[in-house]
Amino acid sequence: VVQSAKPIIGSAADTPRRAISAVAWRELSQEVAAWDDLADQACAPNPFFESWYLLPSLEAYDPRGVLRVLRFEHDGRLAGLLPLVRSLKYYGRPVPHLASWLHDNTFLGTPLVASGCEVEFWHAALGWADGNAGASLFLHLSDISFDGPMFAALSAVLDAQGRKGWIVQREERALLLSSLDAEQYRSSALSSNKRKDLRRRMNRLAELGEVRFVWQDDDAGIEAWCEQFLALEKSGWKGENGSAMGQLAAKAAIFNQSLTVAAKRGKLLRLALHLNGNLVAMLSTFVAPPGGFGYKTAFDEQYGRHAPGVLLENEFLSVLDHNRFDWCDGCAAADHAVVNEFWRERRPIAKLSIAIGGLLRRQIFNQMLRFERGKTAIGVQA
Repeated sequence: VVQSAKPIIGSAADTPRRAISAVAWRELSQEVAAWDDLADQACAPNPFFESWYLLPSLEAYDPRGVLRVLRFEHDGRLAGLLPLVRSLKYYGRPVPHLASWLHDNTFLGTPLVASGCEVEFWHAALGWADGNAGASLFLHLSDISFDGPMFAALSAVLDAQGRKGWIVQREERALLLSSLDAEQYRSSALSSNKRKDLRRRMNRLAELGEVRFVWQDDDAGIEAWCEQFLALEKSGWKGENGSAMGQLAAKAAIFNQSLTVAAKRGKLLRLALHLNGNLVAMLSTFVAPPGGFGYKTAFDEQYGRHAPGVLLENEFLSVLDHNRFDWCDGCAAADHAVVNEFWRERRPIAKLSIAIGGLLRRQIFNQMLRFERGKTAIGVQA
């Protein structure tokens, strides 16, 4: 039998030094400066929960302001954020639950928490969930980095409280992390035949005219760059099936607004491949020290036989010579063939389900774990 954990929020254990509440996200738009300070002091970076990305996302997908953000305060300062939603569906099944809120282009769900506050945040967040469960049967957290301080702190809190927490899905995605320089890394990661093929494709492309790789980490021409990217993506197969960002108002708005502000703040790294002055391939990466986070790529499919997207990925390895960040999370699907071929390190990402509320609710939660769509559930503490 799982013992019911004592809620910290609203109990005698709570103190004026720590507070947590679920606030309307528009309230947070009034404290962007504090939010930005939190991002700078976070124990684990997550650009997708920074103000310049999350606010446009919420505005695009929740214009009525229904969604809430779990706001954690420590010693009078903003020390933690996690957007939440009460959902009636759990991967298509009618199961009410609390969940972290992410959209299709949010590639990391790790809460934004100030360094040193990891354990206190999870105590507070789980205590809040216990006291505000409503009809929700459990808490579901998506795309949590398995290798960082937030996951370690969560595991410790669950263990201390005797609270069940399960990894219901785990995958590994491409990570660029190496002390080698770019050329050394290429030699170690790519076969000699692959490197030869890349040189051949580059030479064939150069036969068509002047080829240039253009790096940018400022905001020069950012509005035009975004427009060109959306047009390039729309010109290919995504445009044909209606999934290009430029064809979807919410995604286009998030792309334009977030990249523009990120560039102005020095948080965006852009790389483009030009042929005779025309854009052939484009790539964007968010910079959130000490790491980088791959965001979007696009290429002109009429040059498909020259593999411009692959040539761009090959050039991107030059970041190892720039010391722009210590590592880069590809934010790509675990089976992404191109990125997996070039980047040999891996970052584990997990989806978690966690028991909340009283004994009966937790017993129902335990039974539900048996029906996790054929996936093997692994105890977080295991």
